[in-house]
Amino acid sequence: MSKITVIDHPLVKHKLTHLRDKTTEHFVFRKIVNELSYLMVYEATRGLKTRSVEVETPLEKTNSDVLDDDVVIVPILRAGLGMLEGCQSMIPNARVGFVGIYRNEETLEPVEYYLKIPNVENAKLLLVDPMLATGGSLSATVTRLKGLGARHINIICILASPEGIRKVEGEHPDVDIFCACIDDGLDRNGYILPGIGDCGDRIFGTL
Repeated sequence: MSKITVIDHPLVKHKLTHLRDKTTEHFVFRKIVNELSYLMVYEATRGLKTRSVEVETPLEKTNSDVLDDDVVIVPILRAGLGMLEGCQSMIPNARVGFVGIYRNEETLEPVEYYLKIPNVENAKLLLVDPMLATGGSLSATVTRLKGLGARHINIICILASPEGIRKVEGEHPDVDIFCACIDDGLDRNGYILPGIGDCGDRIFGTL
């Protein structure tokens, strides 16, 4: 089954509280999402491979490690864009792909409308989306990425619901999930409770 990692660092908990607060203004909300992404990608990339290279310090030559994995960051549009900068700041040489997918509010089923993905056959993918709610969009995206040759995928989200985790686990047990918190569940409209509201609207100020 998928490995579920809840990143419960005190700084993560502190920043998540400000995201939950409905009075947090959109530009502050966006900044905090970026900061949380920075903290979370640190944990989600703990398993990346390194290789030794020779470098010359101001005093002498020595061997030291550099990343040896090809990393591709894939934000799901549009809310996932809020997490992209934080991830890129930690892995500036990572390539980036984009998936546009939205949830039909009547059927709650995912609908793809955009796809631009680099070669991912030998890459380590970080699939980023702030909310793992019903799990439909994320699971459909994983299926799509696997169809393009992806074999190593980690999901990074800020909040996850038990229902969303079960959906991803059931369809993709080889994909690990990293989140800041597992919330109580979903309301009848498929939104996470207690949640942080519509993350895309709050990031971009389109409430």
